[in-house]
Amino acid sequence: MKTYLAKKNEVKQNWWLLNAEGQILGRIASQAAAILRGKTKPEFTPNVDTGDFLVVVNVEKIKISGKKELKKSYKRHSGIPGGFKSVSVEKQRQKNPLKILGNAVRVMLPHTTLGEKQFKKLKLYSGQAHPHKSQNPKELKLTFASSNK
Repeated sequence: MKTYLAKKNEVKQNWWLLNAEGQILGRIASQAAAILRGKTKPEFTPNVDTGDFLVVVNVEKIKISGKKELKKSYKRHSGIPGGFKSVSVEKQRQKNPLKILGNAVRVMLPHTTLGEKQFKKLKLYSGQAHPHKSQNPKELKLTFASSNK
């Protein structure tokens, strides 16, 4: 039996619509990364972009478990002395709530040009409205296994 390797021109990319209202950040980010990479498809090939497009609405209503809203922070440094910046999740939610889910998904994708290309297929929107109605995205329902055992 031969191993199947997808070719760039053979891959069919679908559009999915996901409502993030009430969903937990880490769980939705891991599922989004799997869809963007194409790991949910049988023809997944690591070096070919086999993933689908994902439109996420109501991103501002995403849940963050525990005390991460206050304690978690996003850090960056410009490279010059005194260029360190730190923003808590609470302030980031007020300033730009789309970056919270965007950052979570970005770090779950490969840190290569292929990963950048896959990240560009993620479309994040506050509220229910989005401009991708002409692509006819299919509704995506996420189900998570119960962690209470």
